[in-house]
Amino acid sequence: MSEALPLPDRLSADPDSPFYNAALLARGVGIRFNGQEKTNVVEYCISEGWVRVSLGKTLDRRGRPMTQLLRGRVEPYLKG
Repeated sequence: MSEALPLPDRLSADPDSPFYNAALLARGVGIRFNGQEKTNVVEYCISEGWVRVSLGKTLDRRGRPMTQLLRGRVEPYLKG
């Protein structure tokens, strides 16, 4: 039986972020935001109650995806 890793308070999918964790992201992390499943989450913070979601295929001037900050209840979980 594998032991469950505790999910961090803050996690980012951006490799340049100090909150990036490749091993954890490889296992698969799902996000429920205000009771709805979100698949476009780029970063989350449980204690502050927000998620940052990507806005389609739009890019900023540095070539990174455009994002929007949403506030509410964040529930991360490990997939599979």
